[in-house]
Amino acid sequence: MRLSKIVAFGLAALCVTAGVFASPGQQKGDSITIKVGDNWSDTHPMAAAIDNVFAAEVEKNSGGKIKVDVYHSGTLGNEADLWNGVRNGTIEVAIVGTPMNQEFPVMLISDWPFLYRDLEHAKKVWTGPIAEEVNTAFHTKFPSVYVIGWGPNSARTFTSNKKLTSVDDFNGQKFRMPGNPIHVGIVQNLGASAQVIPLGELFSALETGVVDGQDNGMVTVLSEHFYEVQKFLYETNHIVATLEIVISAQVLDNLPPDLQKVVKDAAKKASVKAWDDYMASLDKDRKNLRDRGLTVTACSAADKERIITMIKPLTDKLLSDNADWAPALVEKVKAVR
Repeated sequence: MRLSKIVAFGLAALCVTAGVFASPGQQKGDSITIKVGDNWSDTHPMAAAIDNVFAAEVEKNSGGKIKVDVYHSGTLGNEADLWNGVRNGTIEVAIVGTPMNQEFPVMLISDWPFLYRDLEHAKKVWTGPIAEEVNTAFHTKFPSVYVIGWGPNSARTFTSNKKLTSVDDFNGQKFRMPGNPIHVGIVQNLGASAQVIPLGELFSALETGVVDGQDNGMVTVLSEHFYEVQKFLYETNHIVATLEIVISAQVLDNLPPDLQKVVKDAAKKASVKAWDDYMASLDKDRKNLRDRGLTVTACSAADKERIITMIKPLTDKLLSDNADWAPALVEKVKAVR
């Protein structure tokens, strides 16, 4: 395990022992403190936006009535821990992907392959009316939680220790994938095998050869130092994954209306900032990875069409299995201009 992870877990244990993690919205005099947890280093655009926009805006615009403590890099637990913490009311706010998609399949839309024309399209979808519609359905399913913002995880790419410069190179390789059927299905349709491993354990799995590669955005390859244990990056951009800002309903509902608005507005502003910063970072990230020795290959238009064709069994099954919502929502997303 890398030193940074050991330190993070040590800090978490120390904070728990010291009683730092009190009940949601802990009162401190005339103010309350809310904790925000994520699984990213502070260099990830979403994490940076939480620090520089969400926390700053909430503290400033609440007139000091709300203090925000942010814990990056899994200090408060992995993604499932964060989701369960917010859902159960032991953590106020978390930045998560879709660990709840098996309970609420509509969240699979966050990982739908080749859904957007480009990143600007994705930003418009998840900072606009569609996001609000999904947020309402989400709260109906999970009354103890609200989604108050959708930011970028990344446009996902594949990396590997083995040659990976074309579609044919997937055959026979082993990839770590997040624990949802879309990611697993993609690599299986491409002739590779999938193994579900938590993000916090991925560096070690790559380093020791448990898996050959993984799929994440270039920003994550950099922030998690995967370039130290990978040789090839294939820029497929097969999924533009999102990160959701979720907040305990107990916390938000107990705030007066003016402070509720402060928190919601800050989350929306942070989401927009994260999208803009992420899109602005791509050229620099690509160069950075090449400078660090990775072979970075763009996916050609022909290879993209081959991938879309090869994963059609997956997308057909997704549409069929989720016929009550998926066809209509996919078309609605594609219609956003």
